[in-house]
Amino acid sequence: MAINMPEGSGSWVSKQQLAWLERLTEEWHLLADLSFSDLVLWVPEEDDNIFQAIAQVRPTTGPTALEDDAVGEEIGYDPEHLVTVAYQTGVICDTTDHQLQAGIPVDVAAIPIVRDSRVIAVVERHTNRMGIRATGALEDAYLETAQRLETMLWHGWFPPAQRTTRPSPRVGDGVITLGPTGDVSYASPNAVSIFRRMGLATDLIDENFFEIGLNATVLKEHTVQELQAAALADAELTVGNSAAQLRVLKLRGDDGHPVGSLVLCRDTTEVRRHERQLVTKDATIREIHHRVKNNLQTVAALLRLQSRRISSEEGRVALRSAMGRVASIAVVHEILSQNYDEIVAFDQVCDQILKMVGDVAATGGTVVGTRHASFGLVPGTVATSLSLVLTELCQNAVEHGLRQGDGVVDVHPHREPSWLTVEVLDRGTGLPDDFDLGSTSSLGLSIVKSLVSDLNGRFSLQSNDDGPGSCARIELPIPDLGDPTIGRITANGARTLTFQDLLGDTPDEEPMDDLGPDFPAE
Repeated sequence: MAINMPEGSGSWVSKQQLAWLERLTEEWHLLADLSFSDLVLWVPEEDDNIFQAIAQVRPTTGPTALEDDAVGEEIGYDPEHLVTVAYQTGVICDTTDHQLQAGIPVDVAAIPIVRDSRVIAVVERHTNRMGIRATGALEDAYLETAQRLETMLWHGWFPPAQRTTRPSPRVGDGVITLGPTGDVSYASPNAVSIFRRMGLATDLIDENFFEIGLNATVLKEHTVQELQAAALADAELTVGNSAAQLRVLKLRGDDGHPVGSLVLCRDTTEVRRHERQLVTKDATIREIHHRVKNNLQTVAALLRLQSRRISSEEGRVALRSAMGRVASIAVVHEILSQNYDEIVAFDQVCDQILKMVGDVAATGGTVVGTRHASFGLVPGTVATSLSLVLTELCQNAVEHGLRQGDGVVDVHPHREPSWLTVEVLDRGTGLPDDFDLGSTSSLGLSIVKSLVSDLNGRFSLQSNDDGPGSCARIELPIPDLGDPTIGRITANGARTLTFQDLLGDTPDEEPMDDLGPDFPAE
């Protein structure tokens, strides 16, 4: 949780101390819930007779004691205020009598936060006495553990330095307290219910928590010994289809020695069931993409066979162009079939498109395609259109810019936070003097203009300013989702492909070519 220090306090609060205060606000909900109290974090301003509230948390186990949000409020030149006393003395202070706040009796305490042998902040605790239920085992266990945490907070032992990757279970989910040897001294009703659902037949009380007779698997690489020794550790128990998340926090006494542990537990059975359903759905979606890819490759192979049997050169070129368009869409579905997320690492798509364009168009010479930099990650909803646009631009550069001869095609992607710009350059003959993109009858360019317009982008085609050839430029409003490193990159940061070195049919196309003699020539 990010916190904003008041103006002037930064001169004496180090980055490490500020990071520790942020760490405290990530974990202090545990103290608030166990003590049934509101917590307010106060820090001194440049004049340390003035304090400002920079964070607050309310309990989920009882009613709040503070009707209004305290963040931003100040305490100034009040030597009798508990926050001031705790800051100046460095010891925990509390009231001897209930204070009235909005007519509600409230207990107030102030815990100084000591780091590097000096007080840097104060946590003020407000407990609504009207909200405390009749004393029972649950309330006694909560308040006793809260007192332990207060002492640990004062000594700097809470929260522990270790961080965990998962969000913590809440106190209301289930609480178990352990003695020094791991024996259960208290288990809340919710915690008992969790272990009952996991098949535990005996009572938890006085049982050693780490030796409970469950046929369970401890996940997240923690062994039982690690859970016993760690100051803070997460684990997950699974028994059949039942699952529970555990967080084990080591408790310390006044002398710093371990006096037991606090275990928070949450039933995650439904969460895991939904995760399994999502995995099944993801696998189904990937299978659909794989089958679509196979069908498109079959269509592309049929178009190739047909182009080899047609006598008209114009018809042959049209069929091979159509084959390239279908194959470029198949590439996107192939990538999607390999990922769980509907996100495409487009560098791989670009490289395969360059290969296919060279196969279709560069029959009269050797064409080298070079991709400079990375496209990054592209949403799957955009990748199909972008692949078609790139196919048409590269094919146009080879057929018209290079005139089916030797040459180079450069693809320059450039990422910005909200835009993707792509330039396709050739070093060929360039555009005619009377070329007008708006009135061109080219099918390929018409496809590009239509797709770019659908993506709310911009498209331009003009002669190179710094040399021969032409430059096609598209700008698309695509957010930058990442910058993966895919494939082999040359020393200057570009990936270079020689079409003739990479030519070859895909595995799905090879059987189609073998069927050639069975198809009558037209």
